[in-house]
Amino acid sequence: MNSAVSERTVIPILWDHLSHNTPSLLHASKSKDIILMVEPKKNSEKVNHHKKKLIFLISSMRHFAKELQENGWTVKYIKMRSPENSGSLRSEILQACKSNNISNILLTEPGNWQLRETLKSLQKGYDYNVKLLENNNFFSTHSTFSEWTSNRKELRLEYFYRMMRVKTGILIKKNKPTGGRWNYDKENRGTLSGSEKFKPPLQFKPDDITLEVIDDVNIEFAGNFGSDCNFWFGVTRSEAEVAFDYFLKHNLATFGKFQDAMDSDSSFLSHAVISMYLNAGLLDPITVCKKVEASYISGQVPLNSAEGFIRQILGWREFIRGIYWMSMPGYENQNFFNFSRSIPKFFWTGDTELQCLKSTIQQTNEEAYAHHIQRLMITGNFSLLAGITPEEVHQWYLAVYADAHEWVELPNTIGMSQYADGGKLASKPYISGGAYINKMSNYCGNCRFNVKKRNGPDACPFNYLYWNFLDKHQTRLNSNPRLRLPYNSLSKFDKEDLSKVRSDSKKFLEGLV
Repeated sequence: MNSAVSERTVIPILWDHLSHNTPSLLHASKSKDIILMVEPKKNSEKVNHHKKKLIFLISSMRHFAKELQENGWTVKYIKMRSPENSGSLRSEILQACKSNNISNILLTEPGNWQLRETLKSLQKGYDYNVKLLENNNFFSTHSTFSEWTSNRKELRLEYFYRMMRVKTGILIKKNKPTGGRWNYDKENRGTLSGSEKFKPPLQFKPDDITLEVIDDVNIEFAGNFGSDCNFWFGVTRSEAEVAFDYFLKHNLATFGKFQDAMDSDSSFLSHAVISMYLNAGLLDPITVCKKVEASYISGQVPLNSAEGFIRQILGWREFIRGIYWMSMPGYENQNFFNFSRSIPKFFWTGDTELQCLKSTIQQTNEEAYAHHIQRLMITGNFSLLAGITPEEVHQWYLAVYADAHEWVELPNTIGMSQYADGGKLASKPYISGGAYINKMSNYCGNCRFNVKKRNGPDACPFNYLYWNFLDKHQTRLNSNPRLRLPYNSLSKFDKEDLSKVRSDSKKFLEGLV
């Protein structure tokens, strides 16, 4: 470095930091510092990101850069197809420092452990002053979660959630939970009659910036998964806020009751579809939860809907983030059951006779979205029952959903969906046979398999795979109190029934490609 280095600072802004209140911006100087924003290139991305995910994140980046420039910031913006784009964020940071004779780098923590370590290494390998700030797009901090976990043998959402409720005062009255209960899960498992009408999320017409991004993505990432047709996501904070207010007005009231339901004719039901906005920084979680609370207090929505929604953000989102950072590195390699089967090709094509999987995967291809029960109890449930390698399942989820950033997706997949950490996060494997899917959806009525049958060529594969899974992993799972009932049922199988379960499962799994 030149001895006469500038006191200016290079401030990289990533695609999950698209807020004017992101810490590195709050600590920066408009008059002298340089904002650096770099789009991904095909050769730099190991993940087969859905085209709509890329369009959303990159268009949001371009819109945010435009806002920063209009507000007086100096922005160095490198597009994906620019000849100067090296495909390496690290290299671009180094080049920006060299070109401007700058030795100071100010970063907001990325949502990827490996990227964080790579960026921190700039201080070790070069004569740079690297300062890393914790992301403030959350209620809690790393230290908050660390303090809560200390001296705890089990880490369970329910107790963390209660602590966060008390800490924030949200849905708390006189130091007790509003309504007298901490959660209203029992009221939030409604099934569909077929007569319900739902308003889809508010959709936005692509502007010129987004249209340019669509063209660029279709050139640079031509072979990536997913359809780019009918792109409708908001790409600015103002659009995200309008979309959320629309949800508050039209869908929050029924969100609670039907949050676990699935319908092949309705991709969104009463879901808000705002997680991609939250995770990119376009929405503030505190504001979101306060608005939901206010909707309940004013009598616009029932308590079960308000509490159920708030629990997803104040509880689960914060809990998952804490699990990720305390478990890295190495969490992605957890494989409690020692599974080795590759993910089936139909996870990318949707070409399967299993209607629940076909519908969910086709929806994922079209929208870069599926709600939490579709992810947990359809694709996740199948992956676990089929013995698919957890890391491959993780890579699939990371690729296909617009809201998927590693900090939130990895523990949801490895810990919750696949039980690959052996129960560190979830209290039991989330598995089911066809009966649960039939109860909570309309998938089974149009399926060539019979959800009532346990064995034979026409039997629903979820049925025999479920019992096969319990049978195969009995030694590891038999002592789990939450599996006592299914294992009691399994103990009543005669030799012939169990033989059929094993045989049908073996035949089905051998046919997976």
